[in-house]
Amino acid sequence: QVQLVESGGGNVQAGGSLRLSCAASGSTNLITATGWYRQAPGKQRELVAAINRSGTTSYADSVRGRSTISRDNGKKLVYLQMNSLKPEDTAVYYCAAEVKFFRDITNLNKYDYWGQGTQVTVSS
Repeated sequence: QVQLVESGGGNVQAGGSLRLSCAASGSTNLITATGWYRQAPGKQRELVAAINRSGTTSYADSVRGRSTISRDNGKKLVYLQMNSLKPEDTAVYYCAAEVKFFRDITNLNKYDYWGQGTQVTVSS
C-alpha cells in the first residue's frame, strides 16, 4: 500500500511559478513510477508529467519546457515545478504512483494509488 499527499497548490497570476510536492508513505520502496495528472472542470484527467524508477521522464506537450518533474528518494517526495503558468493550467493536480512494473508511465489507468489532489488556479 502506498499513500500519497499533495501540497503546494494555490492561486497564482499568469506567468508565475508553483512547485507541487507529493509526499509518499507506506511501501514506497516498491514504487516503479510516479505521475502528476490534472483535471479541469468538465474535462478528463490528463497527464502532466511522470517519472519512473530509472529516472526516465515524460511530459505532456502542453507543459513540456515549462515544467519539471523530479524526486527526492530520501525524503520520499516527488516534485512538479511549473513555470510560465497559463490560465489553462488551472486544474486540480493529482499525484499517482504504482508498484507494479509497466512500460507506459503516461497511462493513468496503470496507476493504482492516487492522492486527494491540490488545486492550482492561474489568473490572467
